Amino acid sequence: MSTEFTTIKDELEEREYEILSPFATKCKESEGRKRERKEKFAIRTAFQRDRDKILHSKSFRRLKHKTQVFLSPYNDHFRTRLTHTLEVSQIARTMARALHLNEDLVEAISLGHDLGHTAFGHCGEATLDELLPNGFHHNVQSVRVVEVLEDMNLCKETVDGILTHTWGYKPKTPEAQIVQYADKIAYINHDIEDSVRAGIMSEADLPHDCVKYFSSNQSARLGKMITDVIVNSKDKPVVSMSEEGWFYVTKLRSWMFENVYVNPIAKAEEKKAKKIIKSLYEYYTETLSKYYSDDELPQIVTDYISGMTDQYAIRRYLDLFIPKPLAENTNDDDLIKKALERR
Repeated sequence: MSTEFTTIKDELEEREYEILSPFATKCKESEGRKRERKEKFAIRTAFQRDRDKILHSKSFRRLKHKTQVFLSPYNDHFRTRLTHTLEVSQIARTMARALHLNEDLVEAISLGHDLGHTAFGHCGEATLDELLPNGFHHNVQSVRVVEVLEDMNLCKETVDGILTHTWGYKPKTPEAQIVQYADKIAYINHDIEDSVRAGIMSEADLPHDCVKYFSSNQSARLGKMITDVIVNSKDKPVVSMSEEGWFYVTKLRSWMFENVYVNPIAKAEEKKAKKIIKSLYEYYTETLSKYYSDDELPQIVTDYISGMTDQYAIRRYLDLFIPKPLAENTNDDDLIKKALERR
C-alpha cells in the first residue's frame, strides 16, 4: 500500500484499506463505469460521486411526491417514497459502519434503489405490470433511470446494488446485500407505524410471537432487526440475518401483506389510481403510435408514466379526460366594477 498521496481522493481511497473489512468493496478495485472520466476536483471517491449524482438528480427529487403505501395521505406525517429512501439509507449506513463495509457505496445504492418507482406506489407498479407486454419491475426501471434516462454513468457496483435490492436477485457485493435487508427492515417498521396512525391496526394486533421476539416498541423492534444483521454478519464475507430473526421478519412481513397492504382502508383509492395509470398509458400509446415503432412505444410511454409523481399523474388525467368549464364572470368582477364607479 502506497503512503504517497497526491490528492484528497487518493488519500480517501488509501484509507479504505486501513479501516474497512477485507470483505468490503474498495473504490480502487471497482469495475468502473461505462465511460471513465477524470474528475476535475479530486476530492471524492468513485462511490461518493455516485451518491452525489443520485442525490442531485431530478428523479430523486420527484420521490417526495410518490406514494409509499397510503395514497394521498390526509396529513404530512405519512411516509412518501422519499422518506422511505432516506430511512433505508440511514439503516443501511448504520449496518455498514458497524461491519466496516463501504458506507459510501451503501448510501449510493440506498438513495438510488427506488428511482424507477411509479406514482401510486405498488398499485401503480402492478398496473403497469399488467399493461406492458414484458411486465414492469421498479428495480429494473430504476437501473434504466440511472443508465439511460438521466445517464448518470454510475459505477457498476452501484448499478448492481440498485438492480438487486429486490429479493430474488443475488447482489455481487456485501454492500448491496446490506441494502436488501435495510429496505425490508425499513418498510416493515415504518408501514406498521403509518398503519397505526391511519387507524387500520394497533400494535396489539401484531402476531404475538413476533411481538415477543422483537418487542411491541418500534424503536426496540427496529434496533433488534438491525443488530441481528450486524451480529450475524460480523467478520463474514456474506451479510445475513440469523435463521430465527429472518423467520420472524418474514412472518411479520407476510402478516402486513395479509392485514394491511390489502386492507380496504389502505386500498380504498387504488381503483381510482389504477384507472388513472391505465387511461394515461392507453392515451399516450395511441397518441405516440405514429412517431414510434411497436417495439419502441411501450418503453417510451412507460418511461414517461413511471416518472410521474402522484400529483402530476392526477393533473394529466384531469387535463386529458375531465371537461373544463367555460370561463365565467365572478363576484370579484362586480366588486371591482363598483369600486371603479366610486372613483
